[in-house]
Amino acid sequence: QVQLVESGGGLVQPGGSLRLSCAASGFTFSNYHMSWYRQAPGKERALVARITSTSGTNYADAVKGRSTISRDNAKNTVYLQMNSLKPEDTAVYYCNAQYRDRLRIDDYWGQGTQVTVSS
Repeated sequence: QVQLVESGGGLVQPGGSLRLSCAASGFTFSNYHMSWYRQAPGKERALVARITSTSGTNYADAVKGRSTISRDNAKNTVYLQMNSLKPEDTAVYYCNAQYRDRLRIDDYWGQGTQVTVSS
């Protein structure tokens, strides 16, 4: 059974930091591209950061320079370190795992963790 379990969200003041974690199980984690998405109220879900199976990374412009995505294949976990948080970073953050080859596409989602940036 595939599971993605996010943790680390919460309430933080502007300028603060958080580290989100996503623990994966039920699939071969090291083969999957892992991403963080976020969805703010009234907005569509949007990519925040992505780390490939070979640890290449890319970031949304909104978080570039303030966030770092990383993975620990031994722990089947992906992280998102977010610094200098702004109120506009407030959203539900979702972990995503994706695998594609010519025979199949796997696309898994976690349940989300709330991040609220407010004074």
